Amino acid sequence: METRGRSLVKAIVWNVIGLISMTAVGFIATGSLSAGGMMAGINTALGFLSYLIYERVWAGIRWGRHHA
Repeated sequence: METRGRSLVKAIVWNVIGLISMTAVGFIATGSLSAGGMMAGINTALGFLSYLIYERVWAGIRWGRHHA
């Protein structure tokens, strides 16, 4: 089973990657770094919470795991 701390670190790293890429996409789409950054920030916050909940739900599901 994965620890909560590991799930948290994975979620943070994944969302930093997403924040950078979404800021670039938002900038390209709007021509404004602040608008692109705002879009990316909102997306990152929603994605972070969704991913963290998703990981914790799956951590509690036994299906598909091999037990030694």
